[in-house]
Amino acid sequence: MDDDFSSPLVPSLVTDSIEMAMEVEMECPRFCGFSCASGIRTGKRSFSTDSYLASGSLKRILLGLDPFPTDYEEDTMELFGFQWVTEIALVESCTLLFGLFRQQIHQLENLVQPNSADFGQAANLHRQAHNIRQQCIEFLQYVKVFIFRYLEPLKTEDDELLHPYDRQESQLPSLLVEELHSLTLHVGHLRELPSYILGGFSIQSQAKLFPPSWHLLHLHLDIHWSVLEILHILGEKLPRQTIYAHKFMNLTGENLTNVSLFEQHCGNLLRDLISLSLNMYTKVRLSEALSTHPYPCSCIKELWVLLTQLLDHRSKRSLTESFWSWMNKILKNVFEKSSHVEVICAFESVLCKDPLSFSWWIITHLSSLYHFDHNGNVKEKKPVESNWPFAEDLLKRSISGQTGILEEQLRMHLQCCLTLSHIWDANLPTVTILWEYYSKNLNSPFTIPWFGLKGLANISKTPMAMYELVKSCCRDMHAHDAYVSSNSYQIFLCILAQIMKKAVKTNGVHPWKQIKGRIYSKFHQKRMRELTEVGLQNFFYLFIVLAIMAETEDVASRMMELLHFLSPVSTSTSQRALIWKGSFAFILTYVEKSMDITVLAEHLSSAFREKAKEFLVAKNDYEQKQNLWMLLSIYIDGVQEVFETSRLLHLSEEKLLNDGFSMLLPGCRGAELATVLNFLQDILSRLRNVCKHLERGMSLGNKDPAMQLSSVAKEHHLAVARALWRNFFPYLKSQRMLQAAPPQLADAAAGFTLLALDLPSTCTTDLQPQPVLSMMQLFGWDDMVCPDLVSRYLSHLIQNSALSEVLTSMGHMSYETWLVRSWFRCTLQMFISQPSDSFARANIDQTAHKIYMEQLTELTRLILKLPEVGAIFSKAYVDESVYKQDPKNAIFQFIKAVGKNYGDLKTLDEKSSMVMKALEYLGDVLKYIKPYLMKKGPAEGLHLTYWIMGCLVKSWAPILATSKAQPLLFRIIDCLLLPHAVLQQDKGLPAAMLAAIRENLPRFLQGLSFICCQSQTQGAYLNQLLRNIIQQYFKRFLPPSPSASQAWQHPILLAISGFGSIPAVLHLYKTTLQLISENYLQFKGHAPPSQLASVLTFILEALQRTKSTEMCNVKLLLPLVLKCLVLVNEPQVKKLSTEILQCVIESCQARSGEEFATQLTSMFRQFIQDYTTVYDNQVYSILEAVAVLDQSLVISLIPGMTEALRNSEYKQGLGRNTMQREAYKRLLSQLAEAGQAEILKLENESH
Repeated sequence: MDDDFSSPLVPSLVTDSIEMAMEVEMECPRFCGFSCASGIRTGKRSFSTDSYLASGSLKRILLGLDPFPTDYEEDTMELFGFQWVTEIALVESCTLLFGLFRQQIHQLENLVQPNSADFGQAANLHRQAHNIRQQCIEFLQYVKVFIFRYLEPLKTEDDELLHPYDRQESQLPSLLVEELHSLTLHVGHLRELPSYILGGFSIQSQAKLFPPSWHLLHLHLDIHWSVLEILHILGEKLPRQTIYAHKFMNLTGENLTNVSLFEQHCGNLLRDLISLSLNMYTKVRLSEALSTHPYPCSCIKELWVLLTQLLDHRSKRSLTESFWSWMNKILKNVFEKSSHVEVICAFESVLCKDPLSFSWWIITHLSSLYHFDHNGNVKEKKPVESNWPFAEDLLKRSISGQTGILEEQLRMHLQCCLTLSHIWDANLPTVTILWEYYSKNLNSPFTIPWFGLKGLANISKTPMAMYELVKSCCRDMHAHDAYVSSNSYQIFLCILAQIMKKAVKTNGVHPWKQIKGRIYSKFHQKRMRELTEVGLQNFFYLFIVLAIMAETEDVASRMMELLHFLSPVSTSTSQRALIWKGSFAFILTYVEKSMDITVLAEHLSSAFREKAKEFLVAKNDYEQKQNLWMLLSIYIDGVQEVFETSRLLHLSEEKLLNDGFSMLLPGCRGAELATVLNFLQDILSRLRNVCKHLERGMSLGNKDPAMQLSSVAKEHHLAVARALWRNFFPYLKSQRMLQAAPPQLADAAAGFTLLALDLPSTCTTDLQPQPVLSMMQLFGWDDMVCPDLVSRYLSHLIQNSALSEVLTSMGHMSYETWLVRSWFRCTLQMFISQPSDSFARANIDQTAHKIYMEQLTELTRLILKLPEVGAIFSKAYVDESVYKQDPKNAIFQFIKAVGKNYGDLKTLDEKSSMVMKALEYLGDVLKYIKPYLMKKGPAEGLHLTYWIMGCLVKSWAPILATSKAQPLLFRIIDCLLLPHAVLQQDKGLPAAMLAAIRENLPRFLQGLSFICCQSQTQGAYLNQLLRNIIQQYFKRFLPPSPSASQAWQHPILLAISGFGSIPAVLHLYKTTLQLISENYLQFKGHAPPSQLASVLTFILEALQRTKSTEMCNVKLLLPLVLKCLVLVNEPQVKKLSTEILQCVIESCQARSGEEFATQLTSMFRQFIQDYTTVYDNQVYSILEAVAVLDQSLVISLIPGMTEALRNSEYKQGLGRNTMQREAYKRLLSQLAEAGQAEILKLENESH
């Protein structure tokens, strides 16, 4: 026989074939038989509705009822195409009928053609094969019915007294045994069928059509099972009679009987089925053993179920062997023929390389068949016959050192054993056998080398991981991938837990006392010191399982006694770490069972205290600190897991929070400190949540028994809170001033603040009597605390309504003002931790700054939701979308909104209160920005400082003009615009600061000029400050060469031109022109001032942009500009001066009134008197240009010009100056009639 089942190809068929197959099914009566086709179609039942189980055939036979009560009730019937008398056919024609039966089998065999692919004949072949099989099944059913209904025990043994029919009937039992034996010889063994027939097991139905091989294979199954049924019915009908087959003897020379034939055929059938399973097992992976069943198809599975039920039924009624006895006897033959490598089974020729694994595999799958009832339905609670003696024998073989079983095989064996422990009753010897093996091999890693990383021995990383792994061993359901995820030792623990659980459930008595001594006796001082890290973990796994399943305190006590055998000197750090993990896993077990953890917690926390002290002392020993941190981090993880697992925190969890933490925290750095602070935050949060849960449950009148422990729980909560304040808070308080405080410090501080809100009595004495307010002052409102910490801290608390209510009830109505002040500081100091050097800033990680900006954005969002802030924005009619995203923009809009709110106030009291409120918002603002000024950077910080303070001076100018706010203004000016470095001529300002001033100076100047106009006190000083600022920065920002674009970017010019036409701009404009005229347009003799062209460009831009028509243009600018036109020959200066002159004249023309005309005429008369004598040509040229702009003005100057001409000639003493007079006449020629008249006068004088 081939090793494999080859399935013939069955293609998709045409519609005609489908219809033909359906006709066959409709025409033929339904008979009981093996079929996997119906099950495939329905997909709901375990077996076909026509099966022996689902049809109730087996059940009726086992109950002694008619197997087919509604069939064969007519007087005649048809078998194999002939009519027969129902009640006598089998007696009179037994041999003939069996002969016809064998002919039908032969016909069906002839239809089976190996490697046939005639698809066109598929439907026809299916029809023929189906009909033949139905006739065969009908005959077998008739035999069963005939025996049950018509066969009667022989009433007399005297043949002469019997009727011929009775004599013939009396011989029928022997004849049936002979015919059945012949039939079994005719069909042979299942395992000996050709592969193309056995391939029918793997055929999937295609439109209800099956090849003849499928029908023949299933007919064989029907025959093998029917032979057993017929023999059983025959035996039941003739209960105390041995039926001999006279023509046959067995191999030992004994006569063949119905009993021996039953046993012989049953044994052969079981061997055949095992052979088929073994054939399948050759392709099964060990990891897939439980998910791969030994049934080629559902019919084989049904046959196994039939055999289990029939054999067990017979064994209960008589002394025959049960199903498991048969299986044990047959499977033992596998081991009897075993060699070192391969085994050839005694009943077939398939090679079995691993008979032990095969035996485990098949009995495990067969044991689950006991869940099927007589109707083929699954009933999980159905009593199951166990086979523990054979399983124990297999276990002994599995763990025997002589067999050389590998871990991959042992895992599979124990998985099977675990499955059996679920199905069968409890069996303590199984635990004993396995413990004898594992107690000697605790140090073994139980790994599978070819699994790679998955096969390595894994040490549990956390106590919870260890506890969860052990809990998974105690569950009723286990992972499907246990072969990969669990080693054989862990599967043993599953078996231990399952058997203990089942023993309690079944017997009502815990088996702990029976196995306690066997387990404890294996551990003593020498054995404990021999345990490696893996061995210690296995030790803890075992004891945690025992603690969960048995007497927890007894197991924990024994565990602690055994751990005392381990001396600290001989215990490595990794082993010590594992001991701590295991101890915490035990505590988690206590917590899960709501047991007080005092004993375990005190023992563990004491060890933690010692290690924390060593950690603090070992400051410079990196290796020692690393080893100690491994232990300390395990303790931290363990405590956190205990708090997260405990439902009400009423099991003395506070014992774990001892003063070791107060020694640990000062020794932590970086990631270590972050770990501890994160742990602290989680503990604080857990404590508060449990307190709230308890209060909520009590307020609702919860009758939960756990809630009845409220008074006890509250005491423990207070104890936990006091431990946190005592052992953690002092460190937080001492670290709050650090400039590089970890962000977790703020989280923990916020957690303590909320804890003070919930349990104020537990706080330390230095925070009493108002701990919440004290916490806010320490971490939220203290200007010495770094902004990173403040922003993160406040973000946790601002929206807490309970906190707001408490602060308000204490009388601190202005707490929102303090929050705004902190927000203001955090925004101003957003760059305070950045290096001043741009190169250094480019080389550092900006992650921390990005995180801070996210925090600040969140703080801004929360601040803007405060009622007080919202009211300010609402009154100023500021749209939320303008400011809600960017903290800087939000600050700017807030400053503007406060200024607008102040401007809208009417009464003096309201304004006075608003000034005080505004100053409270700012706080000591210059203190916030001082680090930027001291470090002269970074550039972003300086820019932010000058931008916000410039906005402040401009938008709050009315506020800063008041006497209460003026000191702040003076300090702002002194620190930002007129620092000591500015006043020192030999020192220059840093480029970053100068750039910030340049960009924001217009705001300062605009605000200050407004204040100068509004202030009723300090007016002279304010004006002097304004002049000093203009004087210091006019030339600093003046471009070296005239360029209109550059000149226009001058901050003073921007301040003047962007301020609008209000008194403040006029004051700034006049002050600027006066300072320029006094300092930058004064000639030294005839030498022009430096940068004259740039200065003139500035003036020209100012005139053009402001469209100024002020008198100062005439008084201050006109004389200086005319002087430039006379004395400076540089074309650019002349051009600029001419344009300025044009602007001045046009501005005067724009103003109506005698004052401007008179002043302008007076200025030109003085100019003519001063320069005509020496610079007559330049004067006349200038006046020609003026005449084009304002002819009437120059005409009014004719008398003065004529007089100046004469005075000039007089002074020269040379008579009439012909050239000068000609130049003068050219000017006069452009002055209309008045000019012509003056020319005539001059000509008459010459004659």
